[in-house]
Amino acid sequence: MTKPFPTKNLRFFLTAPSPCPYLPGKRERKVFTALDGYDAESLHDLLTDSGFRRSQNIAYRPSCEGCDACISARVPVERFEFNRRWRKIMTRNADLTRALKPAEATHEQFWLLRRYLTSRHAEGGMADMTFSDYAAMVEETAVHTHIVEYRYSDGPKNGDLAGAALVDVLGDGLSMVYSFFDPEESRRSLGIYTILDHIQQARASGFGHLYLGYWIPGSEKMDYKAQFRPLELLLAGAWRTFEPVEF
Repeated sequence: MTKPFPTKNLRFFLTAPSPCPYLPGKRERKVFTALDGYDAESLHDLLTDSGFRRSQNIAYRPSCEGCDACISARVPVERFEFNRRWRKIMTRNADLTRALKPAEATHEQFWLLRRYLTSRHAEGGMADMTFSDYAAMVEETAVHTHIVEYRYSDGPKNGDLAGAALVDVLGDGLSMVYSFFDPEESRRSLGIYTILDHIQQARASGFGHLYLGYWIPGSEKMDYKAQFRPLELLLAGAWRTFEPVEF
């Protein structure tokens, strides 16, 4: 059941409550609207700047009763500094090659995704995803979207797919929709590497930001996003620099 919310230019809908996948004991609801028509890209830019995320041809954001834990986060790429830890991760993955691909699903990507989900998110909502589901996630888009593939270029896995990221191109930056990687290569920190590489890509393309989705304080699954400082958070309708309290 959904409830329509008519506005002057858009129609927003509210999902029914369901268990929160990030905070035990919480219930989540989302407000969403369609991304379609000739102005889908400009609408996507506006909504992303207001804290929405894209899933296929839908833009959504949390609208939970009594909870505002989900906070939109983005990296101001020009101010981001590659510290010693980040440089080590980049060096550790220097043998990977990067290729930009159109938003078209492949079976190779899908089977890597299945391995990743089984290893990292076996109880999550995507655990039963089929190839048709994956193709819809990748290909049903009304905005500028692409996939970045990372491949091993040396060793026994030479040529194999190491990771992939589904990415939207915005007017002011890149938005990481979803990424996944080889779960057997934990030493490489491939998830962190993918974000670092996209910070470099955004900077090289003249964009100001890399959008990371929602950071949720108290959720172990989302803790890693707070490491990418300086980080900007959308608080009370304005993007503000994250200033953690140190104890």
